[in-house]
Amino acid sequence: MRNTIKDEKIGEKLNPEDKKKIEDAIDEAVSWLDNNQLAEADEFEDKMKELENVCNPIIAKMYQGGAGDAAGMDDDVPVGGGGAGPKIEEVD
Repeated sequence: MRNTIKDEKIGEKLNPEDKKKIEDAIDEAVSWLDNNQLAEADEFEDKMKELENVCNPIIAKMYQGGAGDAAGMDDDVPVGGGGAGPKIEEVD
């Protein structure tokens, strides 16, 4: 997650408040991990879920906001579906 927000393409799409929330949550989780290396697996999972609960809504909001970028694409560019998948022909 830390690498994700440090990526220039992604980091610039986040507003400073959201980026700070993610950074703080990551720092808190790393600090907890450093201080609780002998914790049980379920405690680690709970801490990971806490981090995900902070980060996932922010990242999802960022990606939803970026979905409108496809509107500015050229009409000549095909949009998906034309991949190298199998060719299916109807047989009567």
